[in-house]
Amino acid sequence: MQQRELGKSGLKVSAIGLGCMGLSFGYGPATERAEAIALIRKAVDLGVTFFDTAEVYGPFTNEEVVGEALASVRDQVVIATKFGFAVGSGLPSALDSRPAHIREVVEASLQRLRTDRIDLLYQHRVDPEVPIEEVAGTVKALIAEGKVAHFGLSEAGVRTIRRAHAVQPVTALQSEYSLFWREPEAEILPVLEELGIGFVPFSPLGKGYLTGRIDATTQFDASDFRNVVPRFAPEFRRANMGLVELVGRVAARKQVTPAQIALAWLLARKPWIVPIPGTTKLHRLEENLGAAAIVLSADELREIDEAAAKIPLQGERYPERQQQMIDR
Repeated sequence: MQQRELGKSGLKVSAIGLGCMGLSFGYGPATERAEAIALIRKAVDLGVTFFDTAEVYGPFTNEEVVGEALASVRDQVVIATKFGFAVGSGLPSALDSRPAHIREVVEASLQRLRTDRIDLLYQHRVDPEVPIEEVAGTVKALIAEGKVAHFGLSEAGVRTIRRAHAVQPVTALQSEYSLFWREPEAEILPVLEELGIGFVPFSPLGKGYLTGRIDATTQFDASDFRNVVPRFAPEFRRANMGLVELVGRVAARKQVTPAQIALAWLLARKPWIVPIPGTTKLHRLEENLGAAAIVLSADELREIDEAAAKIPLQGERYPERQQQMIDR
């Protein structure tokens, strides 16, 4: 597996990481623990060195699974986790980035992850009640104490990124980015390049939509959060199908899968972009990682961009409460 540096931080990871959330939370029933651990360990065998989790995934159980799976190879991998929610049952609904809470979360995460340091610690969502300078200062202190190695932000806007970076250099921003959601291109990517910050796109396959295996008739499990995502309402799945067809056409011509084209497109955007697709299935893991070997020519990239620009995508990407948590 090729390696990439996240911005100019010196932190090098596999070109494609593994988003572990779906093993415990969000996309239906949790994967059986032994099966989840086996999948993570197989990812290591296939060259993945970058694993993403958070206390809220489960909550708590995902960190435990990741910690157990990676304990024997701890010094060979990079583990990212997150703080920032007041964790209860169900979907997170309240933010909490008070310095004391950050420290509580870090201590608990270290225990669950079976490690003495967190390689990359993200603020999961920007908390408008706590100045970002206090958040960055708290993480800076944790870095000085050796409990954290790198600082990251998730779904943060340009002003917040600049303010945080001035206190403690930000190694990576994690936000949604794919052919299905290109908003970061307008303001976020230029600022990350200017400041030397890496970008970690979550949902790089559009929460499964870009794989071509979801249409207007697809029924999700009752516990699948896509049931409440406006963009996944049947009428929007139907309306946005032109994008899926575009990716499918390019994939067919190159004799690869739509998922691989979607990931290869992201990898081609910038050398400091590291997508973290998630999966619960070994054959999908192998498929996703295969995207790192696919090269899209300048003409192919131009074709995709020009065709995608003509497809007006519809539907919000979060329910209203979660949409309000996005920093601007």
